[in-house]
Amino acid sequence: MEFALTLLLQAIVVAATVLLVLAGFWRWVVRPHLDRKVEELIAASREIEPRVTRGVRQGVSESLRELPENTVKESTRQFLKFGSGLFENGLSTFLGSAADLERKAGDPRGARPDDY
Repeated sequence: MEFALTLLLQAIVVAATVLLVLAGFWRWVVRPHLDRKVEELIAASREIEPRVTRGVRQGVSESLRELPENTVKESTRQFLKFGSGLFENGLSTFLGSAADLERKAGDPRGARPDDY
C-alpha cells in the first residue's frame, strides 16, 4: 500500500510541476509575444485603409490620363444615354414589357406558366 501512495504522490507532484512550468512559459514567454504581434497587426490595419485609398486615387488618375479623350467622352455619352433611358423607361429597359415576359416564359406548346 505504501508503494501505491508513493507512486500516486509522485504522479501528482510531476503533474503539478509540468502544469506550473507550462503556465509560467505561457505567462512570461508566449503571451507577451502574442501581445506584441497583436499590436503590430492593429497598427498595420490602421495604415491599410489610407494606403488603399491613396492607391485607388493614384490608379484612377493614371488610367484616366492614359485614356484618349475621345474614349472618355464616348463612354460618358453612352452612360448618360443608358441612364436617361433607364430613368424614362424604368426597369422595363432591363426586363422588357409584360408581354415580352409572358412570351419568354411560355413554352413552345403555348401553355402559360399559370396553367401548370
